[in-house]
Amino acid sequence: MCFSAPASFIAGAVAGTAGIAAIARVKTRSELPLAAMPLFFAAQQVIEGLLWLSLPVAPNQSATSALTEAFLLFALVFWPVYAPLAALSMETDRQRRQWIAACLVAGIAAALYFLWSLDEAPRTATIVGAHIVYSADPTLPAAVRVLYPVATCLSLMLSSHRSVSLLGVVVFVGSAIAYWVYWHAFTSVWCFFAAAASALILFHFEAARRREALAAGPGDGPPMP
Repeated sequence: MCFSAPASFIAGAVAGTAGIAAIARVKTRSELPLAAMPLFFAAQQVIEGLLWLSLPVAPNQSATSALTEAFLLFALVFWPVYAPLAALSMETDRQRRQWIAACLVAGIAAALYFLWSLDEAPRTATIVGAHIVYSADPTLPAAVRVLYPVATCLSLMLSSHRSVSLLGVVVFVGSAIAYWVYWHAFTSVWCFFAAAASALILFHFEAARRREALAAGPGDGPPMP
């Protein structure tokens, strides 16, 4: 699989379109965080697309550094908190809410660590082959390596909504593939997989809309063509 500026921009366009369509199908405020998730993935992919364009011509300029920091803030700080929050917001099962809340605590801990580490040692980005490789934290604690997937993957997998749980599974499998096959560019590749998988969120809201239309019956549903 080849990754490039066009690939990032296409992933951003697909995720952004899915997010707009998902938000249009939202019925309650509690669904908004999940529906908006593809929009944030779209923004992150656009940032990386701009990095693809900036790195070959201005690798040491402030704009490139700002794009690198913005991408990593999304990947390492934003998602460990936002993913469990989105799952928790729309969860109605009490036991599952408790489990997801525990994932949120794990995500906050991971995000705080990464926020501190990014401040202590600003990262760099380099194009290596067909990937962008971000400089890693050489002292990343083992606990953080566990807390991050718990927050970003397990929180979604615990959802009582099947399509949200499936999203968590897909994101987890994508992270495993990214780690074993593209370990040197894990952050970039995992986020690309996750952005593509976020289209499943549109499936969740479209399926809910169709179930609602069927429950309403032909007399109350949308006019037939």
